Amino acid sequence: MALNAIQMILVIIVAFLAGMEGILDQFHFHQPVIACTLIGLVTGNLVPCLILGGSLQMIALGWSNVGAAVAPDAALASVASAIILVLGGQGKAGVSSAIALAVPLAVAGLLLTIIARTLATIIVHFMDAAAKEGSFAKIDMWQYIAIAMQGLRIAIPAALILAVGAGPVRGILNSMPAWLTDGLAIGGGMVVAVGYAMVINMMATKEVWPFFALGFVIATVQDLTLIALGTIGISLALIYLALSKVGGSGNGGSGTGDPLGDIIDKY
Repeated sequence: MALNAIQMILVIIVAFLAGMEGILDQFHFHQPVIACTLIGLVTGNLVPCLILGGSLQMIALGWSNVGAAVAPDAALASVASAIILVLGGQGKAGVSSAIALAVPLAVAGLLLTIIARTLATIIVHFMDAAAKEGSFAKIDMWQYIAIAMQGLRIAIPAALILAVGAGPVRGILNSMPAWLTDGLAIGGGMVVAVGYAMVINMMATKEVWPFFALGFVIATVQDLTLIALGTIGISLALIYLALSKVGGSGNGGSGTGDPLGDIIDKY
């Protein structure tokens, strides 16, 4: 579908915010489920983009920076794939193709991340010089420039995709062979398993394993809506919190068997 000028401007603003949040981590606009949903909201394609964002979020759960190794760019993958989905005009049917494109886009975004981080190092030296001068105004100015650079890291590619237009994007999607889209979709699904493994590793305590198993059972009930599943999840969380307080009051300690959880409870 073709976007009007206002929708294009809003998409670029969302892309700019996603790029900044990839560094700031304040409102998490760079998270796929948020970035894709916002783009779907401003373009009138909320449901397909929400599905895309939820699918990409499961993949991005396994992406994390380890030392000097930088994770794939979730912001660029989310924004670019959502724009391609909207311009492709395939609706829900185009989600699988958008997911297939998201993974290579995320890897390609590493190059832009490296460039931005290299420039940020130069900006740090400028800020050090401003600090020696005692100029807080210059420090703030370079801080704003550095953050704006991170936003442009995603906004510029988004603007380029919009400049290409709906026709060429639709042609590219239609020309992709089935073996390529299916292969990338399978590869993306394998990455999702890594994200689930990280979640399981964080919640692997004897108190929460029953809730984890119960979630799979409830998920098989197809008559339940997303709101119903959310209500059940909140109710189970409240029940768990209430029971944990009752169990901990009798023996003067938490007794959870999770050392990290006991330390957090003390604070």
